[in-house]
Amino acid sequence: MKIRAALTHAEGKPFALEEVSLSAPKSNEVLVKIVATGVCHTDAVARDLGISPYPIVLGHEGAGIVEQVGDNVTRLAPGDHVVISFAHCGQCDNCLTGRPTVCARFNELNFGGRMEDDSYRLRQGSTDVATFFGQSSFGTHAVAHERNLVKVDKDVDLSLLGPLCCGIQTGAGTVLNRLKPEFGTSIAIYGCGAVGLSAIMAARIANCRHIFAVDVHDSRLQLAKELGATHA
Repeated sequence: MKIRAALTHAEGKPFALEEVSLSAPKSNEVLVKIVATGVCHTDAVARDLGISPYPIVLGHEGAGIVEQVGDNVTRLAPGDHVVISFAHCGQCDNCLTGRPTVCARFNELNFGGRMEDDSYRLRQGSTDVATFFGQSSFGTHAVAHERNLVKVDKDVDLSLLGPLCCGIQTGAGTVLNRLKPEFGTSIAIYGCGAVGLSAIMAARIANCRHIFAVDVHDSRLQLAKELGATHA
């Protein structure tokens, strides 16, 4: 199918909104109509520093509606609302013990430009176009492996959910899963962007007594207070 996507042709080149071809989902994959996507600093790094092959469609915080599923997909159906997170193999020791963020194939599957079966889903003319984070959400549609997707309630505004796929889970996960602060302890969060604010909310959930927010922007500090910071 033909889709519109923000294409990056070479290192440091600006995004260009162009038409590309997207292959149908394979047996364990899902076609998603992208409703909204977050824009992360990692996308800018990938555009400017060549961490993935070019040409490429970036974007890794997609949220949308399932349009088509592969023959082996069991958890999702057309019409489901989903968010699209990072790619992981689901088979290595880390994936099988609940640690997909340190998947043995993480760099390959998220930055290598190809899907899990080592093939491309995007093309422009005769040129293969790389996929980013197993999704490439800077387009009208994306194909991703079923395990990358998380089903969400249909009554939640999809335009709010994209950052759950990266920034929010990064900030909250760092506090809740790695730091694991004890009840009544203190924590300082440096930087109050999406990741930092998510860490502040997680610290509030963890019942930290003192939550220090540090940033150079007054507007962000005010928001940090609204989201749970005790000092800003």
